Amino acid sequence: MATHRSDTPLYRRLARQLQERIDAGTYPAGSRLPSEPELSADFGVNRLTVRQAVAELERAAVLEIRRGVGTFVRPPAVRVSITVDPRSQRFDLGSVHRALPLDTPLPEGAAGTVEGDGEAVVAAPAVGGSAEDGEAARQLGRTVGELSRVDTVIRIGGRPRVANSYWVPSRPLPAELLRPGRPGNMVLALAGAAGVELEYDWRAFGAIGADLADAELLGVPPGTPLLVREGVSCTPDGTPALYVRRRIDGSSARFVLHYREPGGAAGAGGSGPAR
Repeated sequence: MATHRSDTPLYRRLARQLQERIDAGTYPAGSRLPSEPELSADFGVNRLTVRQAVAELERAAVLEIRRGVGTFVRPPAVRVSITVDPRSQRFDLGSVHRALPLDTPLPEGAAGTVEGDGEAVVAAPAVGGSAEDGEAARQLGRTVGELSRVDTVIRIGGRPRVANSYWVPSRPLPAELLRPGRPGNMVLALAGAAGVELEYDWRAFGAIGADLADAELLGVPPGTPLLVREGVSCTPDGTPALYVRRRIDGSSARFVLHYREPGGAAGAGGSGPAR
């Protein structure tokens, strides 16, 4: 049991005790937390203290409060490698499908995997005067009028986790590729439609607050922290051919930097829930 300073507020001490139980597996990921009256009796505190402690853990992305249902322990953040071999340029194979656990197991006691996981098209908005469209045009060295855009969402564990936007210097794109709800690997689909192979050019990482559109897509409140991964992929001769911008629910994923390949070979790269 961790020690606590005597001047630490009671609700925060309770939050730490609950965190310790979660870490120890007493309340496993996906499980429902005991009710306020049960926790109040268990820890010998009043219900307001319990409510404050639970709110503290919700802000820390440890718990999820589902109104009218209960409070649940969040699963651990997704940590998936994006490894780049410094000795060679690796092909961009739309490796979000290789990197993410898209066949997510159901909660303990259930069988199979969550249906509907993976990437699916949500829209093919017209490319216009938005800041994102302008940045895509700048990165691809084209005019806005030369670009097509496709927006998708990746679901993991039955919930939307990643909002993606892709821009390519190709118009028009096949109607079937843009069909709302179309599942599949969008990077490979776009490369196939253009008849090219794609290689990584560069990737960058950042963070923003969810705007209204992303909040609706991901089912989170506006302003929720989102991890951002953006970058350009090019053809083997170095011509920019795709600009991608992924926004990831920051409560369910994180970026990790790996300096060695499995087995000890040297390598470098950032990681996150999408590649």
